[in-house]
Amino acid sequence: MADALNLRAPSAFPSALRLLGVQVRAQLTVLRRIPVALFFTVVLPLMMLVLFNALFGSADIDTGDGSWPLTQFYVASLTALTVVSGTFTNLVNMIPYRRQDGIMKRWRGSPLPRWVYLGGFVGSGIVLAFVAAVVMVLLGVVAYGTEIDPAKLPAALVTFVIAVAAFSALGVAVAGLVRNPDAAPAVANAIVLPLGFISDVFVAIEERPRWMSLVADVFPLRPFVTSMQAALNPSVDAPAFQWGRLAVVAAWGIGGIVLASRTFKWEPVADVGPSRRRGQRSRSPRAQSAEWRSGGKTM
Repeated sequence: MADALNLRAPSAFPSALRLLGVQVRAQLTVLRRIPVALFFTVVLPLMMLVLFNALFGSADIDTGDGSWPLTQFYVASLTALTVVSGTFTNLVNMIPYRRQDGIMKRWRGSPLPRWVYLGGFVGSGIVLAFVAAVVMVLLGVVAYGTEIDPAKLPAALVTFVIAVAAFSALGVAVAGLVRNPDAAPAVANAIVLPLGFISDVFVAIEERPRWMSLVADVFPLRPFVTSMQAALNPSVDAPAFQWGRLAVVAAWGIGGIVLASRTFKWEPVADVGPSRRRGQRSRSPRAQSAEWRSGGKTM
């Protein structure tokens, strides 16, 4: 008996990882069947990169760390946007629908650990963010001459890891606050878009009002964007770690974990209106795609 237990014990942890991998693949399959979700998460930032560089790419920009081509500036800032879109925006949009359809309630009643299901949500968002970021950087290298310094790759990787962890935690926390799934796209965009305009994502602001800098630096988006820009800015010396800014992002991630532990729900919300309650049936990916489109998701 003891020998049998000893033989089985080492396989428990790898088994949990395999279960997590299955859930991540399942969630990625669901996302693949919702074309509009992939469009706004992956394709739209790429289109924005091409459009912004066609309009403004001939100039240089000084973001405080030295002057560099605006084409490379947009590669860095929109790479950061794809990470936020793949984690935060994706989770805020998907979790409320799964919860209100009763899918998450059924998950909780299954024999698998709850963290495996939640990890599938978060893991699929991280994989999506990584793929989108790699595609964005590759397009920048091929089409716009973005310079990749191998000595600064560790800084870019650390920045990515801290950011996906923080924005995933914040996405789960905000998803718990969204009571009506139809309002999820509006909530996500109401958070990301205003911060994007003051955080050097869409507009390169060389001389900004002091109040704008203070507001942008308090929230996690600008510290993340600035850290990613430093990793791709040829004027910044290696290793280009932005520890102070990354600490702000990490602090928001810790806050997101604390908030998510209080707001996350497995049960459907009762008072979302009669039309939503009547529609609480398991929907096909085509129906979910239509809901994303009608919900006005833009990021």
